[in-house]
Amino acid sequence: MKRKFLFSSDTCQLASVRHAVRDFLHQCGVSEPETEVLVLAIDEACTNVIRYAYDHKCRPVRLHMEHKDGQIRIILRDYGKSCEPEKIKSRPLEEIRPGGVGVHIIRKVFDEVTYTPKSRGTELRLVKKL
Repeated sequence: MKRKFLFSSDTCQLASVRHAVRDFLHQCGVSEPETEVLVLAIDEACTNVIRYAYDHKCRPVRLHMEHKDGQIRIILRDYGKSCEPEKIKSRPLEEIRPGGVGVHIIRKVFDEVTYTPKSRGTELRLVKKL
């Protein structure tokens, strides 16, 4: 099963993104607890695109979801500033303060996390083995 979702890089769109991802995962038979952590991680990834790739400007973001061979594959594609994968880090968890743990969540939830810089923007590929 595949699903594509195009949205604008506006935080007002995140509720719709979460709803689309949750609906897709339910249709794939993913358990409720696992669905919620996957939705959280994807929401964090989308927030990072809005904040860092687009600097809060409204631009297109593509979300491709696929369930195949016992895996959920998510591709998040932006056309903003390209990232430098080696510089993408979470803050140390022992620093107790709000924010800064999205990358940590993404890497803990998904089995594979790959950032691929493109000539325009970045492709983030996330894989979860079910």
